[in-house]
Amino acid sequence: MVKFLVLGCLLALVLPTLAEVGWWKTGQFYQIYPRSFKDSDGNGVGDLNGITQQLPYLKEIGITATWLSPVFTSPMADFGYDVADLKAIDPLFGTMEDFDSLIARAKELDIKIILDFVPNHTSDECDWFIRSAAGEEEYKDFYVWHTGKVVNGIRQPPTNWISVFRGSMWTWNEQRQAYYLHQFHAKQPDLNYRNPKVVEAMKDVLRFWIRKGAYGFRIDAVPHVFEVPADSDGNWPDEPRNEDVHDPEDYTYLNHVYTTDQPETLELVYEFRDVIEELDAELGGDDRVLLTEAYTSLETLMLYYGNGSDKGAHIPFNFEMLANINFNSDAYHYAELIHNWMDNMPEGQVANWVFGNHDSSRIGSRLGADRIDAINMLTLTLPGVSITYQGEELGMTDVFISWEDTVDPQACQSNEQEFERLTRDPVRTPFQWSDEQNAGFSNASVTWLPLSSDYKLVNVKRERGIALSHLNVYKQLRALRDEPTLKQGDLSVAPIGPNVLAFKRSLAGQKSYITVVNINDDVESVNLDSVFTSISTQLQYVVVNDKSSRRKNDLTYANSVLLMPKEAIVLSTV
Repeated sequence: MVKFLVLGCLLALVLPTLAEVGWWKTGQFYQIYPRSFKDSDGNGVGDLNGITQQLPYLKEIGITATWLSPVFTSPMADFGYDVADLKAIDPLFGTMEDFDSLIARAKELDIKIILDFVPNHTSDECDWFIRSAAGEEEYKDFYVWHTGKVVNGIRQPPTNWISVFRGSMWTWNEQRQAYYLHQFHAKQPDLNYRNPKVVEAMKDVLRFWIRKGAYGFRIDAVPHVFEVPADSDGNWPDEPRNEDVHDPEDYTYLNHVYTTDQPETLELVYEFRDVIEELDAELGGDDRVLLTEAYTSLETLMLYYGNGSDKGAHIPFNFEMLANINFNSDAYHYAELIHNWMDNMPEGQVANWVFGNHDSSRIGSRLGADRIDAINMLTLTLPGVSITYQGEELGMTDVFISWEDTVDPQACQSNEQEFERLTRDPVRTPFQWSDEQNAGFSNASVTWLPLSSDYKLVNVKRERGIALSHLNVYKQLRALRDEPTLKQGDLSVAPIGPNVLAFKRSLAGQKSYITVVNINDDVESVNLDSVFTSISTQLQYVVVNDKSSRRKNDLTYANSVLLMPKEAIVLSTV
């Protein structure tokens, strides 16, 4: 790993005056997994009315916008990511009237609702697919079909492509007498974006929900939307082997050069942005936004922002930290990943920071429960947009769920030996509101996933009353984000040896703020004067965590800041 030290070097993030800053550019985004947030009707599954009831909590912790994992009509083969009706609410979550009530209450509280948009596929129970399978002319080419190939008298799929959920990407449809493509579950047939009618139909879905009051979309699994074009005979090439993987059913058995990151994918994102711009002009008011989920190269991710002539996503998710930081990462690694984004981001764009989501092990389980405050400190004091997955502000951790109780299709399609590597159930367990029955999530006798055994200690009600709980540290950090320096300030990053990461936010005429994190278990004494310019001789403690021996408003000398093991603090100039 390259080790570098930046001595007071300002990164290339020049922010506009406060009057020009859009709401989202320094916003606090919060992901809600609706099944697990709050159950209002006692069936053990969270719902829209539960979210509406708990919107004041989001206001309490300073959330600007919340994006909801899918709530649309679905047979739930992949818990809502298999959408059967893109313009309707699934009865499990409520009604369209409940959605309207959610929008109205959110507007009262000045919280924006962002919806999950799943462009790659629908459910096989979607009316479009049913008509396509029947060969109806209008819908015949809405999906990707192929009659396959015959080898030694046996019909086989047209390519060797492997699904993200294991096994072939192709499933035979008896009615159509052809295979259909599904990059994910067999009940999630891929739409054919080489058909202009599909593009227009999906744009119409965006228009529908924005006009209903949504303030934008998180676009799911974007790199998978296009495959390489078929040749003149209508055939596709096989994908090459990944020689490091020996399970022929596993997605990583192949290098997916023909089924992900095709150039047309970026063009589609730009077209979706055009729709958002049109709706902004039509409806007025605050900006609507696009957030994109793409696990891809940094070079490609930067093109998600746009290409100079076309605008792309407002917020292409920054998974640098989520994908690369591990339990043993040192300060140089953290600094390197911060630089990766900041140094490559196109001029005039806004950074974002993601450490958790519904598909990834929780921060406390992945990086250590004693680093939760440190990670929230990074998320909330680095420049730009902060993104928090529900429960990370409390320090919720992964819940072990046995093979017998596993419901995630990504795991269920594997086996008892492999499922723990693939399951996402442990990070999707019910939110912990209190120490009451089912953590205050539901009054049902059984919840859709089991609760964590620690819910009587880790919950909103208890943490509200503990001065330096994860929740209260998070709330202090959120309040600090209203300072002009945190909204607009430049950034200097300094790893001080392998154990201590420090970075300074500075803005002319304002206090500077320095975040300092001791990643490991040694007591450290650091000289901030040696790595940052233009700081005061003394510094004031603004936020501390429960590892700190100092308290808020204490003073320390910049040339001798003492850090306890795993301590995380924010200091200000005086």
